[in-house]
Amino acid sequence: MEMEQIKQRIIELQVEHRDLDEAIERLAGQPGVDELKLRRLKKRKLQIKDAIALLQMQLVPDVPA
Repeated sequence: MEMEQIKQRIIELQVEHRDLDEAIERLAGQPGVDELKLRRLKKRKLQIKDAIALLQMQLVPDVPA
C-alpha cells in the first residue's frame, strides 16, 4: 500500500471505530440489551483499533538498530 492509501484506510477505520462506539453506547443504554450483539460489537471495535495501530506503524519509517 502506498502512504496515501494507508492514510485513507486509517481515516475510514477511525470513522467506523467512532460509529461502533456510538452504537455500543446506545445499545448498552437500552433495557433488555442483547449481550451477544454487544460483545460482538465490542470485539469488532477492538479489531478495528488493532488494524489502525498496524497501519500507523507502517507509516513510521524503520529506524536502523
